[in-house]
Amino acid sequence: MTERVSEDMVIADMLKLDPGIGPILMASGMHCIGCPASQGESLAEAAVVHGLEAGKLVETVNEYLANK
Repeated sequence: MTERVSEDMVIADMLKLDPGIGPILMASGMHCIGCPASQGESLAEAAVVHGLEAGKLVETVNEYLANK
């Protein structure tokens, strides 16, 4: 079974799931994935701060996970 992410997942947990998610988030404009906030911030919360659409990020990351 392929792992999947959701908008309510904490960024740090996503990166533990697969470090390859980091470059995807950075390419989307989330350049502070290593900052302390990412340890407790959900993808949805971070998307709001960065003016990004969380659903689109979830789609992109899950596509990456399904195809690796």
